[in-house]
Amino acid sequence: MAVEQKVKEILKKVLDIKESEIVPGAKLDESLGIDSTEMVEISVAIKKEFGIPLKDNELKKTQSFNEIVAIIAAKKPAGSSHGPGCGCGH
Repeated sequence: MAVEQKVKEILKKVLDIKESEIVPGAKLDESLGIDSTEMVEISVAIKKEFGIPLKDNELKKTQSFNEIVAIIAAKKPAGSSHGPGCGCGH
């Protein structure tokens, strides 16, 4: 599953929203009304799903979906599409 789809799944689960509500370029706080508690839940879920280090407040609610995907892509090991939840055994 692509990074974008995994992030959408995380947002859908944490925020209990439909995928159609996730607008790629819109700021998360403006488009989805995300609060700081929800942003912490999203950050924890992303760390767990992708196995990447994130500093406190690295993902801010004022960022867009696309910006979060770019942060994850930059932190993933080069050439690796696998994360802890991929199920492939790597």
